[in-house]
Amino acid sequence: MTAPFTFLADAFDVSSARELGERARAAEDLGVTTFVLPDHLLAQPAPVPYLATVAALTERIRISAFVHNNDLRHPAVLAQELATLDILSEGRLDVAIGAGWNESEYAAIGLAFDPTRVRQARLAEAVTVIKGCFGTGSFSFAGEHYTITDYDAQPKPVQQPHPPFFIGGGGRATLELAAREAQTIGLAPRILGGGRSDPRSFTWAATEEKIGWVREAAGERFDALTFNVYPSFWPVTVTDDLEGEAEKVVATMRERGGAELTVQEVIASPHIFIGSHDRFVEKFTELRDRLGISSFLIGDLDQLGPVVEQLAGT
Repeated sequence: MTAPFTFLADAFDVSSARELGERARAAEDLGVTTFVLPDHLLAQPAPVPYLATVAALTERIRISAFVHNNDLRHPAVLAQELATLDILSEGRLDVAIGAGWNESEYAAIGLAFDPTRVRQARLAEAVTVIKGCFGTGSFSFAGEHYTITDYDAQPKPVQQPHPPFFIGGGGRATLELAAREAQTIGLAPRILGGGRSDPRSFTWAATEEKIGWVREAAGERFDALTFNVYPSFWPVTVTDDLEGEAEKVVATMRERGGAELTVQEVIASPHIFIGSHDRFVEKFTELRDRLGISSFLIGDLDQLGPVVEQLAGT
């Protein structure tokens, strides 16, 4: 059975609760499924108060980070915040969490940026802790990174046994964790040293490989999973000159070094959102039909609102 299209939108540049509410309600009316905000120490709002405001000023749209950086909070603290959001939104929360990747943010606040395998292992433990906090009664957990002793976390979320989990990444270990623990898998480009993305991981072939890792790890869960992709490296660009825009992407990648993609690889990439509105409809449909990807982060609605309006829920 073909999964319906779902869309995630955000609003980085709002300056008041009134403006945020207007943007979120417009997204809700258009058919956007979830209103989100990344979790970064950058020039943007903090995700938890932002999402609480969205919940208070809307009726149907779901709320989620995209995604919480596990290293910025103890998972028991995050679990309390998330459960509170689920209560305030009357069960409209998705729990989205990742291992963290932006090394410069860690350096800016003096937080150790551990090797990838350590951050991935810590994320796996954090997911166990968060689910334990959401569960009925007290629980204990003894891991390498977190220790919980006879703790009955409060409050409990409305959605039981827990809100849906969204776990994303570009590495095999994180995607295998997502295959076992999440309801939605976020497919991301692989991050190299210094926060740079691996150009080859943008390709259709690399995405197929990642889905293969998930399939192998998920087993019988696979058919129930949702796959999400988001625009990376290049801003969402609506244009009738598809090949010309793709050539700009290729040239920029070449200037920044690393593997070089062809124009056709850029056009086919699940992570590069360029083309006309008709091309986006065609591309999203192809990604769903051939790869099973049905969830898309489209950013604000200025560029892809007409595409959401045409495809949402179909």
